[in-house]
This record gives sequence, C-alpha cells and structure tokens, in this order.
Amino acid sequence: MLFQDFQYLGFWEAIEMGLYFIIVGYFFLLFFYFLFIRYRTSRKLYWLFFSLFFLCFGIARVFFIVYYFFGPELFNGSNDTEVVAFLMLNFRYATFFTWMGVACAVGVLGILLFPPEIKEENKGKKSLVEWFKNRKNLELLIRIGLFVLPIIIGILALTLPDGLFMDPDFLKDYPLIDVDLVLIRFGSWEYPLGRFLFNFIFMPLFLVLIPFIFLYLAWKTFGVLRKSYALNAIGFLLYFIGGRIMQGVLDVATLPHLRAVMPPLLILLALLILVIANNYEQLK
Repeated sequence: MLFQDFQYLGFWEAIEMGLYFIIVGYFFLLFFYFLFIRYRTSRKLYWLFFSLFFLCFGIARVFFIVYYFFGPELFNGSNDTEVVAFLMLNFRYATFFTWMGVACAVGVLGILLFPPEIKEENKGKKSLVEWFKNRKNLELLIRIGLFVLPIIIGILALTLPDGLFMDPDFLKDYPLIDVDLVLIRFGSWEYPLGRFLFNFIFMPLFLVLIPFIFLYLAWKTFGVLRKSYALNAIGFLLYFIGGRIMQGVLDVATLPHLRAVMPPLLILLALLILVIANNYEQLK
C-alpha cells in the first residue's frame, strides 16, 4: 500500500502535505528573489522586509507541516508526553515565525505610509513635549509600535504555558499526558484561550489592517502604483483567508477533499498575485 508506513496519513492528507511542500518551495524561492534581485540592486529597506516576510512564513509552514503531518506519526501508544512535547514545540516555533512574518509585512506598510525622509538638523536641545509635537517623531513611534507588537505576540507564543495553546483533542489522542488546559467556552464549543486570542483577536486585527492600508494607498495614488497596491491588498487578503480562515471553516471529517486542496491553492494564488503586484512595472 502507498501509505502503509504511516498511521494517520491518508490520501487527502498526502495531497495536502504535498501542496504545502510546493508552497514552502515558493516561499524560499521568493525570499531569494526579493533579497538578491530586488534588495541587492536597490538597497531599499522595503525589499528587505518583503524578502524576510517570505522567509519567515516559509519557516513557519515547515514547522506546521511537522506539527500536522509528521509529528503524530511518532506516537507508538506509550510515548504520549514526548510526542505532545514535540508537537507543541513545533506549534510554538510555527506561531513565532508566523508573527515574525507579520512584523515584516507591517514593516513594509510602515515604510509605505511614512516614507523615511532626510532628517533636518536640530539646533539646540528640545524638550520632550516639543519632541512629541514633531509629526515625524510621532510617525517614527507609530512605525516602531506597529513593528514591535507582532514580535511581542510571537515571543508570547514561545513562552506562555502549553495549556493555553494545546488542542483539546490531545487529551483524547494522548491520554497519558498531564496538562491543565485553559479553555474558553461558548455553549458546547470550546477552544484554547491562547489560540483564541491569537487567531480570533490579534490575527484578525492584522488581517484587516494590512489589506486595508494597501487599499488606502491604492486609493491615494494612481497609475502603476495604484494597481500594484491594489494587487498587494488582494494577495494578502487571499493568503490570510487560505492560510487561516479556510483551515478553520472546512471540516476535515466531512469535507476532506476541500480541506486538503482549497487552502493551499488559495495560498498559491495569493503568492502569484503578490509577485505580480511587486513586479507590475516589468510585467506590463
């Protein structure tokens, strides 16, 4: 049999895993392209952030592949604690690098919204109040704040207890583990508190923020820039829909075929649109 060496990997799971391997390949290819072709020739911080965005999301996807597909295969019926510790370690690293990628995307937005300008020479010392009254100083603080917030969230994913993030199904799949889960409940529905905050509070904020700002920039500009910003907005929106929303909406038990192909295909489409958006002037 094709999957005889795997306990849990069926046909549709193998298709899904293969598509995500393709996505990882594209992530690293785009990282090298934007770093060595766009950034190396222009030395613009925008392209450095964009290349690191693809690198971080590529690394995160590798850890997610291990978490969803390879980690459970290590279970032999008695090594519950070791397997769960390994799974949670991969989940933490995947979440951390995801938020590092979000920080890079926010860094791109900060450059677009508040482009760096040549600093004026400041004569004499200024008070703290005068410093805050300077618009450029406030823009700098906003850029730093927006960039640091996802990094803080990523660090929290590495340091907070497992009970905040662990899937409740782990208690049934690995009965020998001893972990006190912190769950949020709405009727019969329950979800780990940490994941709830990350996936339904923090991530939607950036889900809305990143495409919305690109749409705002498209509205404020014209010509090639307008089309590039609009395509960036569509690309990021499709990526987050495919990478986050569709995975949670589609039930693996009742819709295994859609769950296997729909999210990764949306991600691949999003990557194609992002590449076109950031090479629009060459592709016209």
